[in-house]
Amino acid sequence: MRVAVVGSGPSGVYTAQGLVEQERVPDVRVDVLDRLPCPYGLVRYGVAPDHEKIKSLQGNLRGVLEHERVRFLGGVEVGPGAVPPARLLDCYHAVVYCVGAATDRRLGVPGEDLPGSFSATEFVSWYSAHPDSAAGGFGPPDRFVRGVQSAVVIGVGNVAVDVARMLVRGVPELLPTDMPHEALGVLGASRVRVVHMVGRRGPSQARFTTKELRELGGLPDTDVTVDPAELARDPAYADPSGLPAAARRNVEVLRGWAGRGERAGPARRVRLRFYLRPVEVLQAAGRVGGVRFERTLPDGRGGVTGTGSHEDVPAQLVLRSVGYRGVPIEGLPFDAGSGTVPHAAGRVLRDGAVSPGEYVAGWIKRGPTGVIGTNRPCARETVQSLLDDSAALARRAVAAEPLDVLRAAGAEPVEWAGWLGIERAEAELGRSLGRRTVKLAEWEALRRAAGLGVPGSGVPGGRPSASSSNAGQA
Repeated sequence: MRVAVVGSGPSGVYTAQGLVEQERVPDVRVDVLDRLPCPYGLVRYGVAPDHEKIKSLQGNLRGVLEHERVRFLGGVEVGPGAVPPARLLDCYHAVVYCVGAATDRRLGVPGEDLPGSFSATEFVSWYSAHPDSAAGGFGPPDRFVRGVQSAVVIGVGNVAVDVARMLVRGVPELLPTDMPHEALGVLGASRVRVVHMVGRRGPSQARFTTKELRELGGLPDTDVTVDPAELARDPAYADPSGLPAAARRNVEVLRGWAGRGERAGPARRVRLRFYLRPVEVLQAAGRVGGVRFERTLPDGRGGVTGTGSHEDVPAQLVLRSVGYRGVPIEGLPFDAGSGTVPHAAGRVLRDGAVSPGEYVAGWIKRGPTGVIGTNRPCARETVQSLLDDSAALARRAVAAEPLDVLRAAGAEPVEWAGWLGIERAEAELGRSLGRRTVKLAEWEALRRAAGLGVPGSGVPGGRPSASSSNAGQA
């Protein structure tokens, strides 16, 4: 029985693992497809470079992709102008889509698209060496921090903490990471001195983990400040004992920072702000000049209500980190309201009926919720559904060798040997720069390292769309 898993991030790899380690259906063979020539999804392209412990998860994912009945096929794009879902069903008895949530939610406020306003994902992709970020048309290398002294990060989740931390990190702390050399130089030369991280609700509702929060307080030559008056607006701030453990620990950390006040001396500051809702990105000389926020208050039902009082925060950079959203794949049903593919226990639904052989797992199945480990039970449920259907699925006739069909559709698959070539090239690049492994950031360099020719566009299967930049992330 042949199964394709589309997406090589955690949910895709956990799905492949569940299929080859089960004993109900013998000899299941899995091809793990990814639009990028590199595996691991957001573990490679979304986890901050200084989070080496989380990035070490790649070793566990690698073990699955090296299983004798698993084959990695990078450089295979599914969708318009590439390999359509219907063609995949000609190749495999079942296809599991694990394509993540590939775009960011928007603020929906005036000025959001001014120069100097970016999604956090754009910034993360740049310092993580995502090849889409290096492709032409995305602006100069220093586009994020040129002329920036004050930045506003809108959002109070882990991604917001990551991008705030990267903006104030020094070169000595980033030098041992795999950050691309160009990004390292740009961040090292930046003049960012103040980063405002702003949430519309209170500290007890922030989405960052306590570990991430505490890391901010340990950054060299950086002070973290909070406004005691803003914290006090949270009904649970005075007595956090009734909060869930994670929220309680967050509040306790913030209480400690509030008690010490602002320290003199540090070169950089991170200011955590709460109960402020963005209403406009302000313009100055044709680009971002700041953000206008409306003061909010708890509404007693877990939300907030506006007060009509406003505050302008000067800034030359705005990074929006208010959540991810799935995007449709042409040929698959899609629920625009939830940003997911309709399903029943992982089985894709077309007009309310199960579509034989098509499945989903990860964020495209459940929405962008949970942490990396949440993908395990999600994948397990989908695998169970697929195995329950296996008798009927296995009766379908499929192509003898899917690679032949994929190549006929214009794909140039990067097999595991090609990925190992990329790894060797990145290790060699690091040595040449006096660093450890350094990521290759460009499509051409990745293709060349994988042993493929470099077409004129520099992009396998044509230039990728910005909306598909995170395929395979979850």
